[in-house]
Amino acid sequence: MNKNYCVIMAGGVGSRFWPLSRKGLPKQFLDILGTGRTLIQQTFDRFSSFIPVKNFIVVTSVSYKDLVLEQLPELDESQVLLEPFRRNTAPCIAYAAYKIKTVMPDANLIVSPSDHLIIKEEEFIQQINSGLHFVENNKALLTLGIKPSRPETGYGYIQVNAKVKFDHLTNLHKVKTFTEKPDRDMAKVFVDSGEFFWNSGIFLWSLSSIIDAFDNFLPDISHLFASGLKMYNTDNEMNFINKIYSECQGISIDYGIMEKAGNVYALTADFGWSDLGTWGSLYDNKDKDEEGNVINGENVLTYDTKNCIINLSDEKVAVLQGLDGYIVAESNDTLMICRKNDEQQIKQFVTDVRIQKGDSLV
Repeated sequence: MNKNYCVIMAGGVGSRFWPLSRKGLPKQFLDILGTGRTLIQQTFDRFSSFIPVKNFIVVTSVSYKDLVLEQLPELDESQVLLEPFRRNTAPCIAYAAYKIKTVMPDANLIVSPSDHLIIKEEEFIQQINSGLHFVENNKALLTLGIKPSRPETGYGYIQVNAKVKFDHLTNLHKVKTFTEKPDRDMAKVFVDSGEFFWNSGIFLWSLSSIIDAFDNFLPDISHLFASGLKMYNTDNEMNFINKIYSECQGISIDYGIMEKAGNVYALTADFGWSDLGTWGSLYDNKDKDEEGNVINGENVLTYDTKNCIINLSDEKVAVLQGLDGYIVAESNDTLMICRKNDEQQIKQFVTDVRIQKGDSLV
């Protein structure tokens, strides 16, 4: 019997990819890379090569139920867990963990975002399988740390201690600290030190290890989800979840557990990872023309324009002249032109558009 489960977190709204990503159709449900498969489909494909389909759980917003089932028709409706409110990653993971506990109490879990890019998939799968073997045999909370290629300010960082011996692994470390997104100077110090790795947000642990961690560090959340063990997989599950989510604090798994627990480890690797969180990260991972532009759109003419990412619908003819280092993105009658270096402001743009122009445009 395969005790390994995959939990895909798919409830985000992807506001940093506005205007392409909208509240009604966020980026995990889009074919951003032009592969013919959306990001959530690519995530499912990646893990279903070694995880049975029946051992998948997708946690998403109640608003995205139909999108998940439409894009992942292999899943049964009972495998799609619906959050009535966004409460960050800790409640999302607790819901999945307690649901799985009712059917496989000795399960091992992979927890993954739905919208990341993995280029070296064979290397990735090898690391995941090594990690599953480790957490099955150790009371450990494991994360994947990515060797940084640049002083990126958009990612969290993990500082590691000396290597830990286990089986044949040569890239297993005890985690010393977690650090949220640093400024440019601090990120450069991190990269130069060789002790810091990007925090991928991909986790592995046994079910018993993560539930113990919830009991120790987030007991209120643990108590809420544990109180409904008899409700899971019944007609009462949704009513129960709706009730406790209204009482549940919103907190990330990193801040709530990983930064506090003493049994946190990292597998450090380089498998061509990006969280595809921003237009800039998409630019970094797409082929460029001779002027350094990434262009999506059949009818774009550029003059003296370089180092830009341009995303326009095929129906629109666009002429761009004299731009260097810009994002030009259009979707559903909304156009955004923004310097790539200032893309952290996109969330503020979205807020301003919502306030001044209404929810329909975001």
